[in-house]
Amino acid sequence: MTEDPDSRAELPPLRDIIARHGLDARKALGQHFLLDLNLTRRIARAAGDLGRRTVIEVGPGPGGLTRALLEQGGPVIVIEKDRRCVAALEELGAAFPGQLTIIEADALTVDMATLGERPRWIVSNLPYNISTALLLRWLHGLSGLDGLVLMFQKEVADRLWARPGLRGYSRLSVITQWLCEVKPLFDVNPRAFTPPPKVNSAVVRLTPRPSPLVDVPIEAVERATATLFGQRRKMVRAPLKALGDPGAICEACDIDPTQRAEQLPVETILKVAALIAGRGTTASEDERDANPSTTDAPPQV
Repeated sequence: MTEDPDSRAELPPLRDIIARHGLDARKALGQHFLLDLNLTRRIARAAGDLGRRTVIEVGPGPGGLTRALLEQGGPVIVIEKDRRCVAALEELGAAFPGQLTIIEADALTVDMATLGERPRWIVSNLPYNISTALLLRWLHGLSGLDGLVLMFQKEVADRLWARPGLRGYSRLSVITQWLCEVKPLFDVNPRAFTPPPKVNSAVVRLTPRPSPLVDVPIEAVERATATLFGQRRKMVRAPLKALGDPGAICEACDIDPTQRAEQLPVETILKVAALIAGRGTTASEDERDANPSTTDAPPQV
């Protein structure tokens, strides 16, 4: 049963909790605290009826969004790396007996699919400095999740739903859209945070597809996208040398070899991934020497 938010009026204002526990936001942890309770309730509502779901939140800080999630009446699991915030969260848990579980850990080390019972949703205002790394980790374990409502730096959020030809279209766009339906929800002004970040933020909802757009191992998708977007400004016939015979790949996948990666639809890039996965194509030593950036450079997302 959903709690009436007014029934929790005894909770102190978030600013008082921050002051009492000395919770100054730390740049090294990517912290920007969200204190607008109307906004946090809007984020919680974007995930639908959470009363019968396990909700996981990463980086709750003093618990602004956590309050809104607990008001939905279901179990909430928070993962917080900053020990200073734990005492504040414990106070919040006492106001919602039996609902809140606090895990003091680095979220990058936690397997979300092992927490609570299904259906399992992640609803979070993500720390900017690890948001992309977290998302990629969760996409690897997506079979254990039923939905995600996440706030990112707007530039990152725009990459998730970007289409070919748009500035934000990238390997992150391809991998995310391959596995999820992506719905941008709303933007968030920096003034909603303490301290205000220098950039806008945006909330998106990711719904795992019943099956991926193309049945291909994620390692092949990562390899194809890293190779193509590693030289995104070059015609695709150049980076494709790292995957085999570029002419044969272009012909098999119906690609104009003079196109650039940022012009290729998601489905076309997935065809490349399926092709190299199916025949185990590898670049020759000469091709690797001629194109070192496609094999050794870190992936660009």
